[in-house]
Amino acid sequence: MDAVGMRPVILITGASGFTGVHACGHFRAAGMRVVAVCRRLERCLHVSDETVVCDITERQRIRQIMRASKPDYVLHLAGMNDVRTSWNDPVACFEANVLGTLYLLDAAASLSQSPRVLIVGSALGFDPSGDPPRPTHPYSLSKTLQTLTSRAWSHLFDLPALVAEPTNLIGPGGSTGLCGLLAAYIARWEQGLTNEPFQVTTLTERRNYLDVRDAVAAYETLLRAGKAGALYRIGSFELRSIGDVLSAFAAAIGRPFPYVNLQAPPRDPDPQAIPSMGPLLDIGWAPRIPFAQSIRDLMADARARHSRSS
Repeated sequence: MDAVGMRPVILITGASGFTGVHACGHFRAAGMRVVAVCRRLERCLHVSDETVVCDITERQRIRQIMRASKPDYVLHLAGMNDVRTSWNDPVACFEANVLGTLYLLDAAASLSQSPRVLIVGSALGFDPSGDPPRPTHPYSLSKTLQTLTSRAWSHLFDLPALVAEPTNLIGPGGSTGLCGLLAAYIARWEQGLTNEPFQVTTLTERRNYLDVRDAVAAYETLLRAGKAGALYRIGSFELRSIGDVLSAFAAAIGRPFPYVNLQAPPRDPDPQAIPSMGPLLDIGWAPRIPFAQSIRDLMADARARHSRSS
């Protein structure tokens, strides 16, 4: 516990990222003392109680931070989160997502009182039981190994660690996913700064989208009530095609906008399904923010960001 205010302490890695900034604000509002670990100082300052600059691959530095902060909870968001980069530099991908996670788990297990640790994996992981294993890309392999290692570490070293696998997260905050890129494009288009149509590779590919604020609420539920060693999948109850997403943005801004369908092969040959969320629903979480609201909030945020940068 925090010796000054007796608040629970949560250490959040990757705190300067899209989800990390939301997580810092959420847990601070929930009454916790937030120690933000990030590579970029400026994005964490206003939403954390303490900010530490560190790369997740710095093993000794991670251990020092863990021992100094003595957290009650750890939320691990840091890592490489880009499929294309994983192809260009697969070793760096594994260093960040696998070794970085191991360093964090080892540091947590070294404390006299182990914190509850939530490792955030990815719905882009794959089933490793095939012979030979056939991941879609190096990122998928790295996140699958991260999940297996984290769950096994909980068993081997009696560490209360568990794993969450969210689907595609959307919402305000400047994400680099499809919805974030689309919102940024529309904000520029509305100001007459571009006449080029937004490019999509297909209209039919379907994905599961979840508001990042709902995801962070799920992380709190899991840190408080999740089962050590367990894997929890997080998402919404509906799949939406890219065509549906485009229509939702048009409805949010009240008019159509230009886009072109390149009709390219799908990026991911494995169709996405609605995740099985029974274990998470059973401990009290459910998605609450409607998709349309996420898009409206995303657009408001993109317009504000565009105004500040103009």
